[in-house]
Amino acid sequence: MVTDLVIRPARLEDIAAMAGLLSLLFAVEEDFSADRDKQRAGLEMFFKHPAGRYLIVAEHQQQVIGMCSAQLLISTAAGGWKALVEDVVVAEQFRGQGIGKKLLDALADWAERQGVIRMDLLADRNNSTALDFYERLRWRSTSLIALQKSGQTD
Repeated sequence: MVTDLVIRPARLEDIAAMAGLLSLLFAVEEDFSADRDKQRAGLEMFFKHPAGRYLIVAEHQQQVIGMCSAQLLISTAAGGWKALVEDVVVAEQFRGQGIGKKLLDALADWAERQGVIRMDLLADRNNSTALDFYERLRWRSTSLIALQKSGQTD
């Protein structure tokens, strides 16, 4: 059991560790594949464009063992701010110890301070372990589906 866990905002020097965690996450997601250069570039953008973004890590013995992120968006349905939560991942040997919950609780606290009305979370529909975890934390499925299109036009 991890007793000296620290949940804190991510720092630039955490990028390599976070890219490694994203590799674990993308290994179970059908829509994405690990590409450390792309993951580093995306993570660096959090630091270059911090407004409306929150990237946090879980640290144990000065090692990053978990992470998650959120970005503010305007919800016309809710009539206010919503937070899009992504990249919730904990290193395999530390799962089942409440670290993911602590990360999401910290995100929820940040979101509340931002005036967020609703939080949305993306998860792979085939990742039953993650879906069960979110359900235990009272996240609910919606009838919406996510669609994607690359930046290139046909």
